[in-house]
Amino acid sequence: MQLCGLQKLTLLDYPGRMACTVFTGGCNFRCPFCHNASLVLRPGQAGTVSEEDFFTLLKKRKGILDGVCVTGGEPLLQPDIEPFLARIRALGYPVKLDTNGSSPEKLRSLVEKGLVAQVAMDLKAGPEHYSAVIGVPGYDIAPIRESVAYLMAGHIPYEFRTTVVKGLHTQKDFVDIADWIAGAEQYYLQGFVDSGDLIGTSLSSFTPEEMRGFLAVVQKKIPNAQLRGV
Repeated sequence: MQLCGLQKLTLLDYPGRMACTVFTGGCNFRCPFCHNASLVLRPGQAGTVSEEDFFTLLKKRKGILDGVCVTGGEPLLQPDIEPFLARIRALGYPVKLDTNGSSPEKLRSLVEKGLVAQVAMDLKAGPEHYSAVIGVPGYDIAPIRESVAYLMAGHIPYEFRTTVVKGLHTQKDFVDIADWIAGAEQYYLQGFVDSGDLIGTSLSSFTPEEMRGFLAVVQKKIPNAQLRGV
């Protein structure tokens, strides 16, 4: 496992739980608004966390922490993700997995083996606009559609989320997304924040009023949709 970062305590990354978050290196997308650019573009230079140090933390904090969030980068690109998650589960921690949805077979396998308790999947844009927003020209979103369909079939608690960026997204994205995941369990429109470690440049956020307008569009098909970070 290529572990590039560790947040020892978070109340946000795994809603409802006191968790830690571990960051894996590498991603197959190049989203300009990615706030972990160093993990995506230069994972070998982004710092390292040894697996043993990570598991030592989990053992020491049993009874304090009650969950682990595994994020990235894209965790499902890691060849050792299954034994890594199995080791976390063996310590009694439920796992929330953050993914871009590009590896539906691996996602399904991990869920069916009981190694993941919750999934957060990023929906980057409406289907027609997907490849442009992820920075991969000509990308076939069939794997994304497969992951969406699998999660919406109710195999595991999940949320979808979209980071909304001025210059990349338009209202049509949210009309199309609402049609695509109509009736979804949870969907969040997230405000864009410049982390200072972005892949792209000259990006900005929509105003709260504009974000509420996008939310109103989405809620016509996804009544439980909410804003996050706005």
